[in-house]
Amino acid sequence: MITFGKGWLRNCLLAAISATAWLGSAAAQSMDADLHALPKRLLLLQSYGQNFQPFANWTTEVRSALVRQSPWPLSIQEHYVETAISGGAAPEARFVDYLSALYQDAPPDLVVTFGAPASRFVQKYRSLLFADVPTLLAAVNVRRVDPSMLSAKDAVVGTLVENVPLFENILRLLPQTETIAVIIGNSPPEQYWVKEVQRQLRPLLGDKVALRFYNERRFGEMLEDLEHLPPRSAIYFQQMMVDGAGVVYGDKDPLKSIVAVANAPIFTFDQSLFHGGVVGGPMTSPVDGARSIAEVVVRMLGGENPGDIHVPAIAFAQPKYDWRELRRWGISESRLPPGSEVVFRQPTPWQAYPWQMALIGAAVLLQGGLIAGLLRERRRRHSAETTARQRMTELAHTNRFSTAGEFSASIAHEMNQPLGAILSNAEAAQIILKSPAPDLPALKEIVDEILHNDLRASEVIRRIRSLLKKAPFEASDFDLKDLANETLEFLSALARGRKVDLSGEIASDPLPVRGDQVQMQQVFLNLVMNAIEAMKDLPSERRSLIVRTSREGGYAEFSVSDSGPGISDDKLKQVFEPFFTTKDDGMGMGLSIARTIVTAHDGQIVAKNREGGGATFCVSLPLRA
Repeated sequence: MITFGKGWLRNCLLAAISATAWLGSAAAQSMDADLHALPKRLLLLQSYGQNFQPFANWTTEVRSALVRQSPWPLSIQEHYVETAISGGAAPEARFVDYLSALYQDAPPDLVVTFGAPASRFVQKYRSLLFADVPTLLAAVNVRRVDPSMLSAKDAVVGTLVENVPLFENILRLLPQTETIAVIIGNSPPEQYWVKEVQRQLRPLLGDKVALRFYNERRFGEMLEDLEHLPPRSAIYFQQMMVDGAGVVYGDKDPLKSIVAVANAPIFTFDQSLFHGGVVGGPMTSPVDGARSIAEVVVRMLGGENPGDIHVPAIAFAQPKYDWRELRRWGISESRLPPGSEVVFRQPTPWQAYPWQMALIGAAVLLQGGLIAGLLRERRRRHSAETTARQRMTELAHTNRFSTAGEFSASIAHEMNQPLGAILSNAEAAQIILKSPAPDLPALKEIVDEILHNDLRASEVIRRIRSLLKKAPFEASDFDLKDLANETLEFLSALARGRKVDLSGEIASDPLPVRGDQVQMQQVFLNLVMNAIEAMKDLPSERRSLIVRTSREGGYAEFSVSDSGPGISDDKLKQVFEPFFTTKDDGMGMGLSIARTIVTAHDGQIVAKNREGGGATFCVSLPLRA
């Protein structure tokens, strides 16, 4: 039989009590840890719709701040009061039914609204939606919060946007301003701000500055007007959710379109829009505001009574200005308010790239020496080019004399016809005059014939003189179509003498070009003579030559096509080289001179073979503007 003393029993009881207390404490800690592991359900209610600025930017910043500050995991749901765009009780009632059904069994731990439309929506339908859920009215102008509708479960982190300081900033930077274009949309909530701006600014502006409102205009009309604002104008952009025609623009970055066309500096109050194109001034900062909102959210989720939470409204931050816009509109930094911050300032090249600029300086000095040497070489080259151009002109003149020699028989034939006709008519006139009663009508016809043939002979001589004229390059405007007709008429006798069927397909529309008419006629002559020579071994009935002119885009073209043997493929690229010829008695300069002349006229000449035999030479010259 074993016996135990009273002390031993007392010790056992104490140990049991301690163990029970420890187990209870451990269970409580485990339960508390489980409670902390449960996510807090957060409903974010944004005004207007997804991606609508500036509220989309505010919710993004608040989400980021909550990730940093919240000690609990968060389950965040986001909805949008899109009924604020057009208003209407029926759509709003359906949205209330939707939210009520969605959160009936699992209400959120906290509702956070962004902007006046979302705040007023929750205040209006609190009893139907979230009667027992704490609510934070955030990023809403304090003027838009109805204190009579706040409950003990509500807290406010509002913004304080005063229009007077914003417009004072415009007049401080641009004291000569006479017109301010005010950009506010035409949705029901925005119509409130149109009236508010008019009310607040009347004492400040009086009759000195005219305000232009665009809330009742289509966005396209607005952009057109902003592109042609009168001198000494400025633009104030508040927000643009809906235009005067009811078209939604709040999610399309309307400010970007305005910046692209505006002819006056642009100002706004929301820093989320301050990313280029806006001059700046007093602005609310979504980053700073999001930090305050997140702090209040954490306090409310932690169980603090919302009615006891009072934080100052988010006021304008330190004035901020875009250095690029100040320079663009000629605004001196001396006009900025004290303590202003100038951002996007571009450093000077020496500040940004000191050693690179030093290398550039050394390179510039080196290049200076090289340029001096190059200028000397350029003068020498210019002198050589001038000499080469003179030699080319003399060679072209010699080529024209050679061509005239080949025309000698045709020229004689051309001259004999009008001279013979003049002689015959003069003899007939003598006979009529010797008669007792001269036939005056017949004499008149004879004199007309003599004049006609005299002009014909004079035209032949003019063409010969034009061909043989030695003159420097003389640029003038002329019609390539007229030049082609004149050349065809000049060469018709030669073609008949060589038994060549010469035809022209001349465009009816004018082909105005600029250049040296004599030199371009020489190109015609060289190409035609080259084609006639290519067909000399063919039977006369197969000798066919066609001259065409046409308009191709911005170029005037003429081509000479023959029915000769064509050009072998290995020689197509060589035909324009100097001294290249396939004729036994040829110099090989005609096509080379033609290419030189065409190139000097900023044109192009190409050779190709025709299907069925023969070759075509095509010249393109830029049309005169």
